[in-house]
Amino acid sequence: MVAQVIDGKAFAATVRAQVADQVAKLKEENGITPGLAVVLVGEDPASQVYVRSKGKQTVEVGMNSYEHKLDVDTSEADLLALIDKLNNDPAVHGILVQLPLPKHLNEDLVINSIDPAKDVDGFHISNVGLLGTGQKSMVPCTPLGCLMMLRDHHGSLSGMDAVVIGRSNIVGKPMAQLLLGDSCTVTIAHSRTKDLPDVVRRADIVVAAVGRPEMVPGDWIKEGATVIDVGINRIEHDGKNKLVGDVDYASAAERAGAITPVPGGVGPMTIACLLANTLTACCRANSLPEPEGLTA
Repeated sequence: MVAQVIDGKAFAATVRAQVADQVAKLKEENGITPGLAVVLVGEDPASQVYVRSKGKQTVEVGMNSYEHKLDVDTSEADLLALIDKLNNDPAVHGILVQLPLPKHLNEDLVINSIDPAKDVDGFHISNVGLLGTGQKSMVPCTPLGCLMMLRDHHGSLSGMDAVVIGRSNIVGKPMAQLLLGDSCTVTIAHSRTKDLPDVVRRADIVVAAVGRPEMVPGDWIKEGATVIDVGINRIEHDGKNKLVGDVDYASAAERAGAITPVPGGVGPMTIACLLANTLTACCRANSLPEPEGLTA
């Protein structure tokens, strides 16, 4: 068996096109333009790249982009004051504080100071609780992207056996909640899981999100299973840097029915879902119908 490749780059382009169509409709019919504010503290190179990419794609779909770049030694009080200002700005529908923050800043405090309705990362404790109890929330972007790709590939996920490898608050736990919401039978596996290979082998859906390069070999994968590889790990191969996932792609692709590549799989969907979340937040703020297919 040779697995079907789930092209996240192409799917993300489709999602962005849907968002752009909905944004144009909002402008024409309601005179409203969704706005996304991104806050970057310090000069972390990877964060700078992400912020530039987010700003570029925000503008490309017709939204307003507001970037706030703060010095690395910005005080917690000043950062919280900026977030309070954005919370009260009706032109801003989504707020994202780029992580990681400098060590002198309390990430939990900062994230939980964002208005939950504008928390397009889905990290606020209120959104975590709403998602966990099956209520309407802002959904974390990476798990949302994974869910969209799974729904697109399978249609209904009802009754499928899903294993999520990894229990982070950013991916593993919300991914499990989303799969439960689509009526999967879900196991969260992690480094302490006994007989991890056997646990993974029974799964119709495997979502790998542990941050360990090529940890999941092909012989862990059930024949015909769908593999969603969230990992992005930089390793040295033949003297060159190479990006790999948490799954050994070559061996897994021989057994899986479908698989996401790294790069070009889950990664592009994260920003696409950030834009979708900003659109959703804008619609909710203005008591307008939410766009179909762009949230959980």
